[in-house]
Amino acid sequence: MGKTAFVFPGQASQFVGMGLDFYNKGSFAPKFFDYAEKAFDFSLKNISFYGSLKDLTQTQVTQPAIFVHSIAVFEELKAKGCRPDMVAGHSLGEYSALVAAETLSFENGLELVKIRSEQMHIASQNHDGTMAAIIGLEYEKVKEILNTSGFSGVCEIANYNSPSQIVISGEPHVVQSVMLELKNAGAKMVIELTVGGAFHSALMGEAKEKLKEALDSTDFNSPKYPIYSNVTGTPTTDPDEIKDRLYRQLTSPVLWMDTIKNMIKDGADFFLEVGPGKVLQGLIKRTATDVKIEGVSSFEDLENFQWN
Repeated sequence: MGKTAFVFPGQASQFVGMGLDFYNKGSFAPKFFDYAEKAFDFSLKNISFYGSLKDLTQTQVTQPAIFVHSIAVFEELKAKGCRPDMVAGHSLGEYSALVAAETLSFENGLELVKIRSEQMHIASQNHDGTMAAIIGLEYEKVKEILNTSGFSGVCEIANYNSPSQIVISGEPHVVQSVMLELKNAGAKMVIELTVGGAFHSALMGEAKEKLKEALDSTDFNSPKYPIYSNVTGTPTTDPDEIKDRLYRQLTSPVLWMDTIKNMIKDGADFFLEVGPGKVLQGLIKRTATDVKIEGVSSFEDLENFQWN
């Protein structure tokens, strides 16, 4: 019998109104959103539920909003008897996965997400950065062009999302120059992204130390399910290793395609995206054609979801 993988979305999955239906109709969202409301100097509920999109897209708002929504959805699924055999999360989503695996409490997870998002925001304010999606060019070719471009400055692979989608990250003038080279090398599409900074690049380096302090002072339990980490794409159940991988994650590429392939190799044949949007469902479909993929983003999705 095949295994079930729960995957949790990261930044860029947000939408105005997310969580409102769970807050009004669900059993768990009020507790989580009300707790989070007291943890920030802005109204997480108002921005999540009513916007604006510009406010919701700010790194220090987006990350906790997605995290709280994802955990509320997970708890509703858990109450229905839905359990994963393994978990993973895309960037920020790794923190949601760790709460789902009972490695972190919701409260500790939220505090880490708060520190992470604030430090990433500060790093983005101090270092101008951008990101770009590359469609239709192989990973090794992108890597080769980055290594031989000769441009002075930071430009690195930030996400290996699927066989056909890679994201680069770094200083705007370098990223934009490399975008042209990648287009000339045969990329089907090269799109600069609307993001708050150069995530998963060396420009996030200054955010790592504050995060490390927080990670070191937080209790991590052994996960109930194996967690597949972004920085390696491989599973671990060791709390110290999980902490180290979270620390490295800020400046390391998200090896999402490797993560999905390794989960499949280890028996996963059903993937459930838990949290806002459908980004991960799309990426998994481009990576694997012979697995079942669903998602629960809205309360209507939850009501229609059938757990076998």
